[in-house]
Amino acid sequence: MTSTTEKAVVHPHPQRWAVLGVLCLSVMVVVLDNTVLNVAIPSISTGLDASTADIQWMINAYSLALAGLLLTTGSLSDRFGRKRALLAGLVLFGTGSAVAAYASSSEALIAARGFMGIGAAVLMPGTLAVLMQLFDDEERPKAIGIWAAVTSLGFAAGPVIGGALIKHFWWGSVFLINVPVAVLAIAAVAVLVPESKDPTVRKPDVLGSVLSIIGMVSIVYAVIELPEHGFGSAEFGVPVTVGLVALTGFALWERHTADPMLDLGFFRNRRFTGAVASGVLAAFGMAGSLFLLTQHLQGVLGYSPLEAGVRVAPMAIALLVTSNTLGQLVMKLGAGRAMLLGMTIVAGGVGLLSIGTTYPPTLAGLILIGVGVGVSQPVAVNALMGSIPPERAGIASGLSGTLTELGSSFGIAVLGALLSARFVASLPDGVPGRSLTEALHSGADIAVVREAFSNGMSVSLVIGAIAVFLGGVVASVLLRRA
Repeated sequence: MTSTTEKAVVHPHPQRWAVLGVLCLSVMVVVLDNTVLNVAIPSISTGLDASTADIQWMINAYSLALAGLLLTTGSLSDRFGRKRALLAGLVLFGTGSAVAAYASSSEALIAARGFMGIGAAVLMPGTLAVLMQLFDDEERPKAIGIWAAVTSLGFAAGPVIGGALIKHFWWGSVFLINVPVAVLAIAAVAVLVPESKDPTVRKPDVLGSVLSIIGMVSIVYAVIELPEHGFGSAEFGVPVTVGLVALTGFALWERHTADPMLDLGFFRNRRFTGAVASGVLAAFGMAGSLFLLTQHLQGVLGYSPLEAGVRVAPMAIALLVTSNTLGQLVMKLGAGRAMLLGMTIVAGGVGLLSIGTTYPPTLAGLILIGVGVGVSQPVAVNALMGSIPPERAGIASGLSGTLTELGSSFGIAVLGALLSARFVASLPDGVPGRSLTEALHSGADIAVVREAFSNGMSVSLVIGAIAVFLGGVVASVLLRRA
């Protein structure tokens, strides 16, 4: 079994910077889709007569597939080749996007989103794994910084693109736009990206794969059911029990099998554990907060999808400026201090969003979030990928992505549940609280409905800000000790 402290000799590839561009394009199509969907939520809700539960399932079906499969697909990409994984993932994701664009019901769109999640799970681990193979120790931090900046830019630019598409086309265009981008990425990967795989021949860990899939799918499903049914329900208790048993069995099996899919020794490395833990807490706070914010901008502040997207754009600008101007300062601070600084700034930004009954405090909060992510994300990714052997980069990236998706699902479910409970409690008797859109069109006083939603969102965003700040504290402690 490969030790977590061994480092393979990596020779720079002559076309490495062009390949990096292809990798960024590949991951961009996946990242854009998530934030594009957030802006399209009101239009989809109206077009398909979708409830809040339907909308959350459109988001969570993707997360369910992604979280359940990332460990397995990361291991398979190491074993059978990262280029093959990139190509297969892009084909699956592009096909799922085309189906989603023309879905005629909520159920059809949920199924298509699940298929897109499968494609993303096949694609995602390979992007960082190929990067690890192409760049040496000197250039790798810069390459990771570019990858992280482009990833974050896609996350922040999605609302602008989604808003423009919704303004000029129907809601399905936010999915259809993925198809030509995926085709372009497939052609570029086929021509430019070299094949790479783990040189160590390992037996397939079939039992480990099955247990990891059952465990993660069950846990994420339980989280999704939590807001509607509560902790004491069978809908939550049964899947969470199945998930915990499966994951315990997975950990025991991985410790004793001769060829484990996942080297649990990764967690003995404080840099790895610190980066992963901070990513989970950051995903919890940010995914849930931005899910609520896009509805607030349109339903409460009254912006169109395009106007809402443009008003989220300052986050992307702040992120780009920060990542391109503060790199040297961050290096001098050290990983621990930089993570604490960045995550604290993000937490402050999310906190400002909680008082955003008008746009100015929301703008200030978005700028702070962009600055904080620009400081912290490259540090976190570099710490994560620099702490494991490059030949195992696929499974390590898959593990990080799995736990981050779990954090995102928890964030959307928990913060969404807090919002819904406060929203319904604040509405006048007889006003339906199934969704903000339904309440606004029920004939009730619009000002009262909007105030009820804002009150609920404020509580949820404060919880999100606390989670992000705790992520910074955890990362700071572990990275300093490392």
